[in-house]
Amino acid sequence: MESVESHLAHVLAAIRPLPAVRRALDSAEGGVLAQDVITRSPLPSFDNSAMDGYALHAADVVAATESEPVSLPVCDEIPAGDIRALSVEPGTCMRIMTGAMLPGGADTIVPVEWSDGGRDRVLITRAAEPGHAVRRRGEDVSEGAVLLQSGTRLGPAQIALLASGGHGSAQVRPRPRVAVIATGAELTEPGDPLAPGRIWDSNSYMLAAAARQAGCQAVRRRVTDDPDAVLAVLEDAARDADLLITSGGVSMGGEHDVVKAALEANPDFSFRKVAMQPGMPQGFGVTGPARTPIFTLPGNPVSAFVSFHLFVRPALDALQGLSPSQPQTARAFLADGIRSPAHRRSYLRGVLDPLDGVVTPLTGQGSHQLGALAGANALIMVPEGVIWMEAGEAVDVISLP
Repeated sequence: MESVESHLAHVLAAIRPLPAVRRALDSAEGGVLAQDVITRSPLPSFDNSAMDGYALHAADVVAATESEPVSLPVCDEIPAGDIRALSVEPGTCMRIMTGAMLPGGADTIVPVEWSDGGRDRVLITRAAEPGHAVRRRGEDVSEGAVLLQSGTRLGPAQIALLASGGHGSAQVRPRPRVAVIATGAELTEPGDPLAPGRIWDSNSYMLAAAARQAGCQAVRRRVTDDPDAVLAVLEDAARDADLLITSGGVSMGGEHDVVKAALEANPDFSFRKVAMQPGMPQGFGVTGPARTPIFTLPGNPVSAFVSFHLFVRPALDALQGLSPSQPQTARAFLADGIRSPAHRRSYLRGVLDPLDGVVTPLTGQGSHQLGALAGANALIMVPEGVIWMEAGEAVDVISLP
């Protein structure tokens, strides 16, 4: 059997980033920037007011108090968007709205709450230091600065920053399109009646959700237990997908291993035994004219889940031009003792208390037991060669998203 690290290296050696495309901001969400974006103007692009209030000379209100307010004439009103070239003379003020351009001469904003709200003449009851409630040109992003760096995933805040910097589009690697293909004559669509000997399909839903959580688009397909049908679905899915995932049909030596039968003639594909539990049977390669990566994961749901996080998630990062994510491990102390098979690395489900640094293994560690998986927030890693760990021993844990 090969190591987890060796199989991951084999996977990543075959992954090439998706070509970058220019997308309008309305459709760029979820993409990863393929180049740095430079601001077209400083942010903000002009001095403006951070509050509704009065623009004036700070020296004119230095003595203002509740008991002895300063009275100033209000010479004008400046709404946001007003582009007039205005100037405030000493001893006067202008009523100003949030976001409005600061008039010449004014060096501070007195909030309306520090006044009687007058429109022709105003009583100011507090002094305001120079620069109070003033947003200076370029204080957020300076002229010519990098707005966002290459490799940044575009979420709502990043889209807003691009828009505020004057960019209506961005050069991005788009969200990968993932096709999840479930095999197995025993599968029934959730919500449909369940016949004896059948199970509801959970893997395709789980893996599609995991792909979306990794920033991808995902579709599900199901195919009958026939190698020719499996191959036809894979070839068809590869035309519209950037990565394929199958679950089931890859056990070591089973006569109904339809995925193995469908792909065994592909010279760019290999099935391997990886020294891990759950998830020992793994397959990876490329298929179709575009050399679309394809992962064949085990059919047991916990095996498929762990395999996705160890192998598929890093590949999805690489497709988007990102550094492949590696599981973030932390040290914790075991609440109970645990067993592990010799010569394989175990990934056991547990509940981590990050404050106490204690991880509690869950009962029900079978690779089919989704109840424990759904209740877990961490995977406990037991190294190869270790078959027993005592309560209180330190162990590496992977936090689950």
